[in-house]
Amino acid sequence: MLNYLDNIVEEVGEENVVQIVTDNASNYKWAGKELMKHTSKLWWTPCAAHCIDLMLEDISKMKVFETTIQRAKQIVKFIYGHTQVLSIMRKFTGNKEIIRPVVTRFATYFLSLQSLYK
Repeated sequence: MLNYLDNIVEEVGEENVVQIVTDNASNYKWAGKELMKHTSKLWWTPCAAHCIDLMLEDISKMKVFETTIQRAKQIVKFIYGHTQVLSIMRKFTGNKEIIRPVVTRFATYFLSLQSLYK
């Protein structure tokens, strides 16, 4: 990974690169830190959105949230699985949609809860 990032910086020109942002995988962390050691003005940082998503993943595993999230997923699945119910929901919400949770993006669980609440 270090060679890959180093090649990109070299191709673009070190003088044109201020920061490299990656996810939090250990290989990216290591490569980013190593790259900063041998470049003069380059910073590596983990992606803030990825950090937040990892925190929300941990929070979603807490019992108090886990139960609520499971119930919300069932409600959303029911609504979108029954066209008449979906039609009624859209009628009474002014055609608003519920944000549906995505397995790989834990923030969507909480966005789904928020849209159910509204």
